[in-house]
Amino acid sequence: MVERQTGNSTANENKATCEEIWLLGHPPLRRYLDFVEDTIIGGATMDRAALTDEWRAANNYYYELRESEAGIADQVECRDLDPAVAPLAAEVMADPRYRHTFDTVPTSFGVVELDRLVVFQTHVSRDFIEALKSPLGPAPDASALFRFCLPLGRPEAPVRIQRVGSKRFVFTSNSSDFRFQEPVLLRPDQIRDYDTYGPIAGVVGLVVGFGSNFLNVLRGDNRFVLHNGYHRACALRELGITHAPCIIQTVTCRDEIDIVAKRVIAQDPGFYFKHARPALLKDFFDPRIRKVLPVHKTSKMIEVNFEVRDFEVLEQ
Repeated sequence: MVERQTGNSTANENKATCEEIWLLGHPPLRRYLDFVEDTIIGGATMDRAALTDEWRAANNYYYELRESEAGIADQVECRDLDPAVAPLAAEVMADPRYRHTFDTVPTSFGVVELDRLVVFQTHVSRDFIEALKSPLGPAPDASALFRFCLPLGRPEAPVRIQRVGSKRFVFTSNSSDFRFQEPVLLRPDQIRDYDTYGPIAGVVGLVVGFGSNFLNVLRGDNRFVLHNGYHRACALRELGITHAPCIIQTVTCRDEIDIVAKRVIAQDPGFYFKHARPALLKDFFDPRIRKVLPVHKTSKMIEVNFEVRDFEVLEQ
């Protein structure tokens, strides 16, 4: 077995446990109960009736909010970027990650109000939020805030790479943003620092890495759905920062949502873009909805296998 490590390990990454912040009251109830049983420390012995009661209380509270805060998600303040960060926005637009990700629907930069962003992700890592807060501080200038929300650096999360067979590789990381990206065909001139025993005809790459890591929202009419950057948005909110620069993708119909949105949004766009009072980012800070749960730490593992076949065919 051949093994390689990339990135830097930290004390937090070596902990066996961490804390998750959950938004209670969101269907399906079974998903929450299964999560508690499978992931929470001591979850298998917790009182399911008590868990159901607290979930139901939060669900009932959402019905109250649907009356008292109807339409709040359509009242998000969106400002223009500070002119001082225009050069930084130009750097982001020139980056391949931006060009590759935001190439389908109209896209712009703006500064959005955090509290009223619609959310589809109903749990976040408290440990990761704390780690993000530390280097930023409560009063960053415009440039520091922009770079925090739209970073161009490499991800700091370590990745463990193992070759566990002649045609099998395993990649492991603590980052929830870790993913298989795409298969790609590379030209010989794109390969560096590789010594081969013969001329290269082409190289097939199976790319494993991370997402763009940009704070990004989907805009439909006056509503903004937080698409990427949940931990950064929560970290800013905990620091008392109310507005954040982000990339805004404007969608005007369901077909566009199907192409650019994550599956959970595309499956029920009416809830996220039309519901009177969907889940909002500020709910992560509402004690009647939020619950902090101690969980066993997990890593994300991606296994890559490939197969090679060699044929002789008759030329026509």
